[in-house]
Amino acid sequence: MTTKKLWRWLGIVMLSSFAALIFFGTDIYRKAPPIPGRVVSSSGETLFTGQEIKDGQNVWQSIGGQTTGSIWGHGAYIAPDWTADYLHREAELMLSKLAEKDGKNYKSLPAEQQLIYKERMKQELRKNTYDAASDVITYSDSRAAVFRDLSSYYTKLFMTDTSFSRLRGQYAIPEGAIKDPARMQKMAAFFAWATWVCITERPGSNITFTNNWPGDELVGNIPSASLHIWSGFSVLLLLAGVALLVLYHARNKDDEHIPLPAADPLRNMKATPSMKAVLKYIWVVSALILVQMVAGIITAHYGVEGQAFYGIPLDKFLPQSISRSWHVQLAIFWIATSWLATGLYMAPAISGYEPPYQKLGVNILFVALIIVVGGSLTGQWLGVMQKLGLIDNFLWGHQGYEYIELGRIWQILLLAGLIIWLVLMMRALLPALKKKDESRHLLTLFVIASVAIAVFYAAGLMYGRQTHLAIAEYWRWWVVHLWVEGFFEVFATVVSAFLFCRLGLLRIQSATTGVLFSTIVFLAGGILGTFHHLYFSATPVAVLALGATFSALEIVPLVLIGYEAYHNYTLSKSTEWIKAYKWPIYCFIAICFWNFLGAGIFGFAINPPIALYYLQGLNTTAVHGHTALFGVYGILGIGLMLFVLRGLYPDHHWNNKLIGWSFWCTNIGLLVMVSISILPIGIMQTVASIQHGYWYARSADFMQTETMQLLRWLRVPGDILLATGEILLVIFVVGLKTGWSLKDKR
Repeated sequence: MTTKKLWRWLGIVMLSSFAALIFFGTDIYRKAPPIPGRVVSSSGETLFTGQEIKDGQNVWQSIGGQTTGSIWGHGAYIAPDWTADYLHREAELMLSKLAEKDGKNYKSLPAEQQLIYKERMKQELRKNTYDAASDVITYSDSRAAVFRDLSSYYTKLFMTDTSFSRLRGQYAIPEGAIKDPARMQKMAAFFAWATWVCITERPGSNITFTNNWPGDELVGNIPSASLHIWSGFSVLLLLAGVALLVLYHARNKDDEHIPLPAADPLRNMKATPSMKAVLKYIWVVSALILVQMVAGIITAHYGVEGQAFYGIPLDKFLPQSISRSWHVQLAIFWIATSWLATGLYMAPAISGYEPPYQKLGVNILFVALIIVVGGSLTGQWLGVMQKLGLIDNFLWGHQGYEYIELGRIWQILLLAGLIIWLVLMMRALLPALKKKDESRHLLTLFVIASVAIAVFYAAGLMYGRQTHLAIAEYWRWWVVHLWVEGFFEVFATVVSAFLFCRLGLLRIQSATTGVLFSTIVFLAGGILGTFHHLYFSATPVAVLALGATFSALEIVPLVLIGYEAYHNYTLSKSTEWIKAYKWPIYCFIAICFWNFLGAGIFGFAINPPIALYYLQGLNTTAVHGHTALFGVYGILGIGLMLFVLRGLYPDHHWNNKLIGWSFWCTNIGLLVMVSISILPIGIMQTVASIQHGYWYARSADFMQTETMQLLRWLRVPGDILLATGEILLVIFVVGLKTGWSLKDKR
């Protein structure tokens, strides 16, 4: 296929995909579950208002939101999913209340009479009592009494009731997580409404707003027909996509062997002042890796000792919601920083042009990075420790949404930093863009990816402090899926192709067609694949259908990724001088492995709707998260960082033992951690979810058994290996400056 046709197909894919993403996004707006003006009992008592629901959502965000348990399956893993927990407790209390109303004790009734009450309870909970004309949801008096009981229960849990100390420890919730009773009542209202969404049937339908999620047979939440149909269709589409991709590769197989350079083409490249200024970014990346690692160790330990770290009462000043927020946020920061630093290094290298004051711009951006990282982490701590008002918490503290935890002001400053980065990139690339040579197509794609990185982060500004949760989730996944998983992937593919072309290992024409085709295939599934995160986030069935269909296509290119791994391996052995790039290339080989295992196998395992119905928010999600985010994007960030360091320290061979041990410890540690700890926990949770209901798989009764405790402790060997690898990497980076990572001259 010609380059012109590939560009045409890329344009068609992007325009049609974004049109559908936006169109069905508006459907989410139109069909979002109502936030009523009031919720009243059948006797006329106002239980809570719509404003209290919105304020309660902000209270939930202020304690860490999705870092303390989860809502609608999105969030952390130690505490329960609050909607599943609330729903099951509500159902059990309703059974007791309904029986008491008839002067009976539900638990002492024979099974056939219990079935009668179960049916009455299901009908009452599932009935949509929202009246649009009056903007009111009506609870029966029995359900109103249950609401009061559950409000009292959650107040005791999140505040200071001593009878809940053990349960708080099991959930890794610090004592007095919420200090103001008025705030607590508002969060209870938010929990009640979010659960109402899970059990209330959509108008004109017999399935709930969340497509009958969470699974709980007691309340009649079982998989709908659409989950089965679209799951099956996604598997069939995956098989068809694989067949077509194999056919394309067979017809367009490139066996051409280009003559390899006799010496390293980049050996004598002179680094410009701005390229040298990038080194400090790598030092910061190294520091962030260490801090992120420590935050991860603390967070993992909270799973076995919920309010302390080996006896130290750490939760009093660093609770789990903060350590987890920092662990996730720092991962995004250091991975993004390594990629952006690579861009700043590559732009002058590609064009051969150093714009005036480029070094100054790189230094200014560096200062901005330090301010955003330090400020956002501090703000998150202040917010979770309840030292900020709800408005200030949103602006400066903790937004409560996973991966974009940082406050809105820091979010805006980060976006400004990305715009500055884009300007610096464009200034350096402009002379090369004006040339009409064969590299212009690849360079144009590089520019498009750079623009997308800067622009698409702005999607995180599309929701406000009290935006409906279903709508906020839609925009959040624009950032997490499209920005992190989408356009960073395109950017990395283009950068990798440029690196191999500059090394003389790839022809520019082959690289251009290969990257364009890969981008088309990836974005064809990836853009609309965003919806696969939203199956059960109070979205219409059409979103579920599109998400299942197109996210299956994301797996297609990963099936043949072994070709890329083998190609990279043969390149690492192709000439004598290429050995200087052994470890960056080995990182690219590792990326292929983790892409196949983490994004492919573990990703598709939780991708079909019928699978995710039982698996959402279980440790199977953590398996995919660690192996895909760190295994693919983290290792890629390290590989790109090593390429930059190779260019900044060109005159000496490296200490291969040091960086080699780092590489193998990191990758083996990640594999061990996942294989003998997180994955077995996830599998056991899956069985519990299918057999007993989702609520049980996330409950303390199940998660605090001796077997689960043992499996959590089994993280230690993998964690030690992984931490050792990261520490050795930092030692290696420091050693390039001090000299202990350098060997004899090349």
